[in-house]
Amino acid sequence: MTVQGTCDPRFAQVAEEFERNLAERGEVGASVCVIVDGQTVVDLWGGSAGERAWDRDTVGHVWSCTKGATALCAHILASRGELDLNAPVTRYWPEYGTRGKEGTRVRHLLSHQAGLPALRTPLAQGSFYDWKLMVDTLAEEEPFWVPGTRHGYHALTFGFLVGEVVRRISGRSLGTFFREEVAEPLGLEFWLGLPEEHDHRVAVTIPADIGAELSSFYTAAMSDPASMQALLLGNNAGYLAESDSRAAYAAEFGAVGAITNARGLAGLYQPLAQGGGDLVTPAQLALMGQTASAGGDAMLMVPTRWSLGYMKSMDNTYLPGADSDGALMSETAFGHAGMGGSVGFCDPAERLSFGYTMNKQGIGLGINPRGQAMVDAVYGILGYRQTGAHWYKP
Repeated sequence: MTVQGTCDPRFAQVAEEFERNLAERGEVGASVCVIVDGQTVVDLWGGSAGERAWDRDTVGHVWSCTKGATALCAHILASRGELDLNAPVTRYWPEYGTRGKEGTRVRHLLSHQAGLPALRTPLAQGSFYDWKLMVDTLAEEEPFWVPGTRHGYHALTFGFLVGEVVRRISGRSLGTFFREEVAEPLGLEFWLGLPEEHDHRVAVTIPADIGAELSSFYTAAMSDPASMQALLLGNNAGYLAESDSRAAYAAEFGAVGAITNARGLAGLYQPLAQGGGDLVTPAQLALMGQTASAGGDAMLMVPTRWSLGYMKSMDNTYLPGADSDGALMSETAFGHAGMGGSVGFCDPAERLSFGYTMNKQGIGLGINPRGQAMVDAVYGILGYRQTGAHWYKP
């Protein structure tokens, strides 16, 4: 398949791995972007975006990479002194303090420790598009565990929980805040709520070929209809079945739903790779990269590591099959993967930001081998070696 764009000769191995993804590893259409010290050293795209070629302006749904953008909105407010991450959620959202959630701190929302990774209250079709309904429902829910005592991935609720705190403080919807404070100042084509005039640019998601190789998450969902995993997949108001609709593109979910490409993801993390820019202070940036929760994930049922809103390096390669996807980065890096393999992250130690998007999903829930191959190439070029859970520099 034709690959287009630019690549610094020093980073030729990244281009080689990208080409291999399209030629040998089952990728259909994709984009990759690498920025080092403010300079774009890789900006490539190729393959198919449905009935057309994937071109420079193609964008797509990046799934949970959205959470990195939402978390940044919270950290911007914290950096300005408007949000205390250690404060109880009820300081900003009084109605939230019900049914055992009174002691929930804002940091618990960001680190997947809030205890609301799924909803027991049945959701009618289309409920996800009603922000007030969703946050009111979450405020009335009983948590699955005492907030702060364990962690479990809040795959779809994260955006409503963190986004409502952003809305309460700023007086703006999450998508509006992100557009005005991040996307427009940085010149990013990155939307939490896509304007309709850009619909024709979107590469529709191609679901993974699940086959017989199920992750522990999917096995649990299919084994117990009352489990958190089953509730996540079965009680999402029909969103997962219509994630490429106009209504889904327009919505401001905050956990999933963002539309962008690799250039947008790398651009989102570029200021963070260079000390925080005009977005956050150096002290806030340091906090963003610190691990806040780690160990067995109650929702994903594999070990995960989280800072306040971001994935940290995690090595699950020793696990069987679909559980083996993780996120192998350096210990100073943080970012977020999206379901099926998209990823954006920064590494402030190397002034590096990275983005990868594609339309054909892999079976895992982390960075799958296609994206990881390019991450590995970047770190190898920068002089790193790999050991255990992360890349390190000798």
